[in-house]
Amino acid sequence: MSSFYRFLSLFFGALIASSASLSAAEGGAHKLPLGAEKLHDAFPATNSMVMVWITTLIIVLFCRAAAGKLSMVPVGFQNFAEWLIEGLYNFFGGLLGDHLIKKTFWFFGGTFLFILINNWLALIPGVGTVGMDIHYEGGGKGFLSFMRGANADLNMTSAMSVVFMVCWTFWALKENGLKGFVSHIFAPKGKFQGGMLVGMVVVFFMVGILEVISILIRPIALSFRLFGNVYGGEQTLESLMHLVPAKLAFLPALPFYFIEILVGLVQALVFTLLAAIFLALICDHGDEEHH
Repeated sequence: MSSFYRFLSLFFGALIASSASLSAAEGGAHKLPLGAEKLHDAFPATNSMVMVWITTLIIVLFCRAAAGKLSMVPVGFQNFAEWLIEGLYNFFGGLLGDHLIKKTFWFFGGTFLFILINNWLALIPGVGTVGMDIHYEGGGKGFLSFMRGANADLNMTSAMSVVFMVCWTFWALKENGLKGFVSHIFAPKGKFQGGMLVGMVVVFFMVGILEVISILIRPIALSFRLFGNVYGGEQTLESLMHLVPAKLAFLPALPFYFIEILVGLVQALVFTLLAAIFLALICDHGDEEHH
């Protein structure tokens, strides 16, 4: 195992060092801008969109490879694919229940893999550092990277959060109905009588207003949490790589590089886990069973 880790360290170290050398040759350290940048005025695509396309292609090829030659007894790549999908299905099924997971796994499983692959692709040496110097119309200079981590773009994380909230609203209304949806938020929980009932109606109505505010904040929190962690990690690696000469740039960044691999997995899990919990809370029927 020690030789394996030594090989990984040397391999990634060489890649990071070569990336840093290219970046230094093109003008030294380049701070990752907050927003994604257009690659060309005539081509309406940003450098983060390139990574989204690559991630989508990887997922498509993964599905085709897994389902290309199906057998009753899975072997090889099919065995790995079924283990992965079944593991995700059981994990989210434990949160959502058998009824909901059958309807929603396409979203949670797909979103988890999409975020995870995007996070890991962003760690490939050269992403965010390989590009070209550009000159602005006002006379200033800048650096345009050819590729940028998709989740380091607030547009991408916001889009995923908005899509989730649209799906969340649809699933919540379908499971509860309009009356059940409203009562789930505003109606008193428990059995009360007389004056206590009146008081609880007022209290739970005020709590419902706070719940509505919380629901409206959820997409903002989801998008900024994912964006902030990924963007901050990339900025940290970029800064560490320029603390020493280019040929030794991999030394301070290498330990954090492997930490960011773990962070990429955790952030994909956190986003989808919170989304699943939000759905489970609104669709919680207590001891009532679905038929």
